[in-house]
Order: sequence, then C-alpha cells, then structure tokens
Amino acid sequence: MGLVLVLLICAGAWLLWPSQPVAVPALNPTARLDDTATIERGRYLAVLGNCQTCHTERGGAAFAGGRGIGTPFGTVYSSNLTPDGTGLKDWNADDFWRALHHGQSRDGRLLNPAFPYTNTTHVTRPDSDALFAFFRSLAPVASTVPGNDLGRYLGSQAALKAWRALYFRPDDTVTAAPVDELQRGAYLVNGLAHCSACHVPRNALGGSSDMLSLAGGFMSAQGWYAPSLLDPAEGGVQERELADIVALFQTGRSGTHIVTGPMAEVVQHSTQHWESSDLRAMAVHLKALPVTRSRVQATTEARSDKALNQGAKIYEQQCAQCHGAQGQGIRGNDGAWAYPALAGNSTVLQGVPANLVQAVLYGGFGPSTAGHPRPFGMPPFVLDLNGQDIADLLTYVRSAWGNDAPAVSVLDVQQLRNTAGK
Repeated sequence: MGLVLVLLICAGAWLLWPSQPVAVPALNPTARLDDTATIERGRYLAVLGNCQTCHTERGGAAFAGGRGIGTPFGTVYSSNLTPDGTGLKDWNADDFWRALHHGQSRDGRLLNPAFPYTNTTHVTRPDSDALFAFFRSLAPVASTVPGNDLGRYLGSQAALKAWRALYFRPDDTVTAAPVDELQRGAYLVNGLAHCSACHVPRNALGGSSDMLSLAGGFMSAQGWYAPSLLDPAEGGVQERELADIVALFQTGRSGTHIVTGPMAEVVQHSTQHWESSDLRAMAVHLKALPVTRSRVQATTEARSDKALNQGAKIYEQQCAQCHGAQGQGIRGNDGAWAYPALAGNSTVLQGVPANLVQAVLYGGFGPSTAGHPRPFGMPPFVLDLNGQDIADLLTYVRSAWGNDAPAVSVLDVQQLRNTAGK
C-alpha cells in the first residue's frame, strides 16, 4: 500500500509539474529564411497542410487564427500564424519546429492535439523552416484569439501531459523528405496532409493505439464519418485506377464519387492546388494500403414494410427527379455525374449512415475546383422532413435497387440534428 501511495504521489507531481521547452537542434546556420525560394516553398507546404482553413476565422484575415474547432471535449481556437505580437512575432525557427515536432509552444506549454502534431511530428526540419519563413513573410495581423473552451480540467496541462503519455511520441526518424514516389506519398499522408486527424478511429479519450491509422473515424463534434481508407467498400481506393484517384483530389469528383462535407473543404482549399507529382504520390500510397474490412458496427434497426413503403413515397416525391427513379443518377452535359447514382453507392451502403443523414438534413455542394468550377448541389430537407420521414427515406434507399444496408433509425437522425450543421 505504501508503494502504491508513493507512486500515486509521484504521478501527481509529474502531471502538475510545469513543462519546460524541449531542447531542439539549432537552425542550420546555412538556412536562409528570407530567401524567396524558401518562402515560396513554405507557401506550397502550407497548401499541402491546408493550414489556412483552420487558421482563418470565417470573414477574418488569412492565417490570423480564431476559428473555433469543435471537439468532443469542447471548442479549441486556432492560433494566429502571422508575424504580429499576437501571433508569431517573437518566435524563431526553433520555436516553430518545437511546436510542429513536439507539440509544445515556445514557453513550454503543451499544445492541444486539435492541432495535429501527432502528424506534423513527421515533417522534416527543412520543411518546418520553410513553413516558418512563409508565415514570417505575411503581413502582421493583430488578432487576439479566445481561450479554449474545454472546461477547467480537460484543458489543463496535466490532462494534456497524461494524454501525450498515452498517445504521442515525437518522430525522430525522418530527417529528409523522401524522393521515392511511394515514400513521398506516405510522407504527405502521414505528415502535412494529416489524413489520420479525421480518418483515425478514436477512443473516449480522443486517442488511438495507432494515431496514423486510416481505419475510419466518427467526428462526433461535427457529425461526419471519415470512412476507412483501408476498406474499398468505404473510402479505400485500392481497386481504383491511379488517374481516377488523382482526379478525385484534383476536381472533387471521379466516376460516381463526389466529395462532400469536410472533405470538400480539403479539396477546395488544398488538394486541387497540389502539384501533379504530389497528387500522384499520394494516390500511389493510398492505393498500396493493405485492405482491411471495416469493423464499424451498423445499427440493428429492423426494416419494416411500413418504413419501406413510406420511404419509397418520399423518394418519389423529393429525390427521384435528380437521382433517378431507380437510383441510377443523372449525368451532366460533359458525361460526368451531375447527381450521383444511389444504387451501389458506397456512402449509401456504409455501416455508419451519418454522412447520408447529413446530406438529407443539410444538403450541400461539392468543392468548386478548376476542373469542376460549378458543382451541382443538393437542397436541405431539415425543415421539410421530420426524423421519421428521413429514417424511412434512407431505410428505403439503403435497401432498394440491389442495395443491402441496415435500416436508419429515428435516433440516428435526431442525434445528428443535435450535433450537425456546424
């Protein structure tokens, strides 16, 4: 008992002891942070990382921070990346590297993992320095960011220290950005593109035994499901052609697939602007991922004849004009899908119906890209259909035209009414 008490006291002291800035290797004396080529490379790296999306408040100055990011534990506000006193003015390249690589601010304060340092720890020091050079070149913007709204204990340094002990290890193995196409793709996916930030399955603490896993995760604060990239029946691309994969990230559509929700934002602000070689490298890596069937447990809601009959009527009245009487979809004048087919659609058939419910509730558009500047959209039905209507409609869609997916319950719909549309 005495030993247990001593261990508990030591653990408590460790958690409460203020964190000190981790010592990092000094900036290479030959590095030039005011060099035009370095700044331009940093600008492109910021595009690869989609930094502007999270670090720009709606209607605010680019990279000035203040955007609220919902988490299961509360709201985290992004920081100001411009060289203002409220941003990175007093930072140097070593401080910035410490944040990316160790998830630690310049004063030693541990950063919240809503900033995906579990991914950026895999970024090389030269790429970190180039990013910092770009941010330092921006016009300063005074922007006082609100404090995180996480509650007294969940946002504490002790809680972050405990979380990091379970789920974070800095990566000291990557010293140079790989040139090989497959390895370059892995470097992008695991690092700056931070794909696992959404596609990792998280536990109740917001962690995972493998923080780089792409096995699919439910983003409970937003109400979207990031499908498994290991399962071709969900978001996996192992069985698709490289050109189709590249087109999806470049234009937001490919074949019957159209990106929506958070992924539409990624395509619009990030991947459509990638160099073709990087798009291909990412596609090569994603295509080479091992196939693992999703373990997501679908609802056990039974399909009733009443629900199917009512759903069929609603579909005919509200959906058939665009998606076709047999769920076959409609093509545009260019031959590509204007309104996707629902028969055999992977989003329709996923065990988690969240994305389907989101689409019916709140509608939406695919991303506007150079290759597809005027995407067709879907109207919201949140005011036209009640929870039972939507459950019946989607239960019908998931069982018609050869589809065979579990029923959607009223509870599925109501839960997303309460958390989605954000």
